[in-house]
Amino acid sequence: MLPWQTDPENYAHLFAQKCDDVETSMHSLALPEAERFSSPSESYRVRAEFRVWHDGDEINYVMFDPANPRTPVVIEDFVPALAPIRTLMPRLLEYLKPRPVLRRKLFQAEFMATTTGELLVTLIYHRPLDDAWEEEARVLAREFAISLVGRSRKQKRVIGQDFVVDEFFVDGRCYRYRQYEQSFVQPNAPINEAMLNWALRQGKSCSGDLLELYCGNGNFTLPLASSFSNVIATELSKSGTRAALENLRDNSVENVEVVRLSAEEVSEAMSGVREFRRLAALPKPLADYDLRTVFVDPPRAGLDPATLDCVRQYETMLYVSCNPKTLKSNIEALANSHGVTRYALFDQFPYTAHIESAVLLQRR
Repeated sequence: MLPWQTDPENYAHLFAQKCDDVETSMHSLALPEAERFSSPSESYRVRAEFRVWHDGDEINYVMFDPANPRTPVVIEDFVPALAPIRTLMPRLLEYLKPRPVLRRKLFQAEFMATTTGELLVTLIYHRPLDDAWEEEARVLAREFAISLVGRSRKQKRVIGQDFVVDEFFVDGRCYRYRQYEQSFVQPNAPINEAMLNWALRQGKSCSGDLLELYCGNGNFTLPLASSFSNVIATELSKSGTRAALENLRDNSVENVEVVRLSAEEVSEAMSGVREFRRLAALPKPLADYDLRTVFVDPPRAGLDPATLDCVRQYETMLYVSCNPKTLKSNIEALANSHGVTRYALFDQFPYTAHIESAVLLQRR
């Protein structure tokens, strides 16, 4: 299905079929039976992005079919989005139509919402944004009680704040997360909460200190920290590192050290190939940590050979994957040293072929 197409009445069947297909593709690995976590059939996405299509006095949100990229498809209601986004979308268009300062050369609209009702809108233009734009944009933000970001080439104007704060309940505790506009966030709020709870359940059975690769904004870091004495969380992105540090501070999590390193650099540091000044800021030498558990949530390409060699040293590995094919390849590469003891499937992307997988691997 295309991004705007849904079929709530048949969701349960579609989800079961997708899980069956993934488990069949993994059959040769002899994995344990997968726990399956379904999504709500609608109103689950925390963000939505649309081109803004101008046709005379009319403007509409549109998306495009990759098979027919020149024909815009008007989106009147984006069913996957959280309720605050769906409610605001038509109201915002009606507000913009009679206001040329706000609508002129408006190219794209991006929405980010939270489960608690916060809403951030980013409007992207093919023209510079002046003080007249900002004056009207402030009125718009007050009208709808939202934060607003205006973007154009080499320009960003923020009205309110450029992030929202969402809440997820994990093992009875509420964690608050800053989610910045145009930064990666887990797209499906209910499924993210299910993933966090699953990961923490597995973390409670692990030992030693934790090394986390690709920590992002600290999404998994915060709850997992409660199961370990010390955590070293690594992330290459400057914005991700900043958000992780802010989220750790806001949630009073004090046993985590965030280091801005890539997975490849971590591998080099752990093997002694290179020394990194950024590691000098740790409270004690890297060798003095009791790192026996590693958590990874890599990009779709999975773990590269050097990172596989690095994680192979750990007793326990928690691996969250957005690509079953690369997950399978990585499990096969680790088969001589580690076996899968827990397996779960999470429907981050209903009505698509994509699914999030998670496994717990233990040293043989």
